[in-house]
Amino acid sequence: MFHSKVRHLLLQQRISSRSDITFNPEMGWTFCIILFLYVSVCECRRLPDPEPLMHGVVQSPQYPQPYPPNLQEQWDLSVPEGYQIQITFTHLDIEASAGCYCDALTVLYDAKILGRFCGHEKSADGHHPGNQPILSPGNRLTLMFQTDDNNPERHQNVGFSAQYQAIDTDECSAPEPQDGSGPLCSQICFNTLGSYLCACHHGYELRPDQRSCVLSCGGSIFDDLEGHLFSPGYPNPPPQAVSCQYNIYVESGFTVTLNFTDVFHIESVDTEQGPNCLYHWLKLTIPDREPMKLCGGKSPGLIVTNSNTVRLDYHTDDEGLSKGWSLDYSTYRVKCPFPGNVTKGRVTPILPEYFYRDYIVVRCEQGYKLMMDGEEVEGFSTMCQSNAKWHLPLPECHIIDCGEPKPLLNGGVTFLSGLQNQYRSVVQYRCDAPFYSLLGDINVVYTCEADREWRANNDIAVSPTCIPVCGQPTQNLDGFQRIIGGRDAPDNAIPWQVLLIVDQGRAGGMVIGDRWIMTAAYNLMENGNPVSKETVLIYMGLTDVTLLGSPALAASIHIHPQYNNPNHVDYNNNIALIKMQDSVTFNSSIMPICLPAVGATYNTGTMGLVSGFGVTKINNARMLTNKMKFVEIPVVAQETCSNSFTPLKREGRIVPSLTNNMFCAGVPEGVKDSCQGDSGGPYALRNNERFWAAGIISWGIDCGKPGRYGVYTKVVNYIDWINKTMQEN
Repeated sequence: MFHSKVRHLLLQQRISSRSDITFNPEMGWTFCIILFLYVSVCECRRLPDPEPLMHGVVQSPQYPQPYPPNLQEQWDLSVPEGYQIQITFTHLDIEASAGCYCDALTVLYDAKILGRFCGHEKSADGHHPGNQPILSPGNRLTLMFQTDDNNPERHQNVGFSAQYQAIDTDECSAPEPQDGSGPLCSQICFNTLGSYLCACHHGYELRPDQRSCVLSCGGSIFDDLEGHLFSPGYPNPPPQAVSCQYNIYVESGFTVTLNFTDVFHIESVDTEQGPNCLYHWLKLTIPDREPMKLCGGKSPGLIVTNSNTVRLDYHTDDEGLSKGWSLDYSTYRVKCPFPGNVTKGRVTPILPEYFYRDYIVVRCEQGYKLMMDGEEVEGFSTMCQSNAKWHLPLPECHIIDCGEPKPLLNGGVTFLSGLQNQYRSVVQYRCDAPFYSLLGDINVVYTCEADREWRANNDIAVSPTCIPVCGQPTQNLDGFQRIIGGRDAPDNAIPWQVLLIVDQGRAGGMVIGDRWIMTAAYNLMENGNPVSKETVLIYMGLTDVTLLGSPALAASIHIHPQYNNPNHVDYNNNIALIKMQDSVTFNSSIMPICLPAVGATYNTGTMGLVSGFGVTKINNARMLTNKMKFVEIPVVAQETCSNSFTPLKREGRIVPSLTNNMFCAGVPEGVKDSCQGDSGGPYALRNNERFWAAGIISWGIDCGKPGRYGVYTKVVNYIDWINKTMQEN
């Protein structure tokens, strides 16, 4: 029974307005007692008070219906601290009476009545608030609405409706309290939402009470690149003696300039020498300079300190009325000297003046290089430092050089202009004439360019090449004689002639390159197999066998792959190449013979030169000669040559086949011919003053007899094989 009653009262409390409680004191007391018991039994905790609202609406009971009689309602409004309550009535219609004696709405602040209202806007009696808002002195406001039991217009008076909101209190505009505690802020007050903040003038700082200010200007540091300073209280005298210090300390590399304003007043004593700063002064201290005291009534104006550090000490005593000073300080970058010029170089950028952190770059003209302390550098820049000096001295520009021109094998270089291989020097390559000539026979000049390369006038950076001159001996032959009994060859007349000693046997050959000898395959075969390269000795540049020097050695032997002559009756493809171990430098005694041009012709009757160290006829006796012999014999028609062997075949003699890879040379009467020991030697034809290898001495029957001809390998048929073999080996 007890618990159900408590529950009933709690439900009644949740649905009742505050007027229900205050209107019936007995029920109110009963409620309070039961609520206490319920709380004690249930051990419930009280919820924290909600935050005050910033705005809201207040209306009379049953509004907009007429209000009932015998009311006594109260509304306690509050907003956060630092705000006031502003209430505005949007409608008020309460029974009018003199002095609002019957029905009334009373507005109070801490029991102080701010207004008592009744009636309506057009009523003659009563007191209506109109549209003017009511502002509470603080953050609280109380509304009390009471009615009596007699309301002749109860069906017409609807009561009131009002809106309220929190209005920020401007504490800084409030008058000083009369308790003598002084203003809210002793110097500067800033109003904020719901509160206020105090601040101090320059040279002062807040005390712990956050309201009053105390002088504080000792040791302040200013490191911005510009700023404004002034003395405490400026432009008014400070309330007490001051001793202030200001330190301007900006980044190294900048200098400080002080610019005092026109209003400058520091008490001084006038003397014949000018104002004397006895008791009040502003002392200016700059490193490495005598301190300077400033006072008097004339502004110092602009002071250039040439320093990044400036100290100002301001001192006054309790007597005197110095108004103080004010200045703007600015900074300028340190200035470096003009860097100067660089011979054969360019300094950029070119500026009227150079300051701290400015960079300059030096570039050399084309064909010149940057040098620092004797060393070449790829690039150069230097910066103006904080000490007004460049961090690196200027470099020098030295002319570049391309180095020694690449050496030319079998040639040399001639300077046409310039010296020491410097930029724009001009050289021309030459070959060792008459034994070598430039490839293409073009005399190209080379210039030392800016990229340090020797470049040809056709802008090709390849090096020239000396190629051997072929088929042009330095000694001319007066006339040709037969080898069989022919004339001794003079020195340097047939410089391509080679004497081969193969396994103690003598054979011939001819020089066709600085490492290549051409001969007959027959000379390098034994029992159907190639001889060993170690058995081959190569002698060049001699005309007398008795004067043999050191032989050249074979590196490899290359016999034509289709040469097959085990029975000495098939001399087709009788051609071979020997690669020497070392290259030969050509001179008057050793020179290559030219290879035939593609499509070269062998015209019948054309005279050719045959040479060698083979068998010759002396006093009707045949013997190996120690002297090189030569003879001139003509090309013979192939049919004539073939018919010359018919009688021999009728006699049953074995005659090798004559193929299209062969040609014949000789005279019908005989006598002039090549013979044993000459095999592999040259048959040379001349074209445009050059001898070319038309044939290789291959075979014949009965040297020098009438009606017999020598047979030669037709070299033109093997040009492709010759070139391929030399390129691949």
